[in-house]
Amino acid sequence: MAYGFAEDPALSITPHLDAVDYPVEREQLVAAAADAGAPPDIINLFKCLPRSEYPNREAVQRDLSEAARRSAQGGLKDDDGVDRDRRNIGRDLVEHAPDGHTRHP
Repeated sequence: MAYGFAEDPALSITPHLDAVDYPVEREQLVAAAADAGAPPDIINLFKCLPRSEYPNREAVQRDLSEAARRSAQGGLKDDDGVDRDRRNIGRDLVEHAPDGHTRHP
């Protein structure tokens, strides 16, 4: 095991996602993280989530990972050249794809 190279547990998002009951509103995620003493970076990350309500933990994680992916690309367009609104992450690719050509968001 490589000691000293792991993520700082204080910066982990996971405990804050476990601390709420779903469905949850974005403001409840922010409040739960603030109450648990989360660093400002995590609180701001929750504030920037695109949806106002999340039905489950997986939905929150999907939006967080999509935001990280887009941020790493510097706001570039998706693979097919379409600049999508974050509230519609991947839905067009699944709902409007030709038969047999769907891909999971």
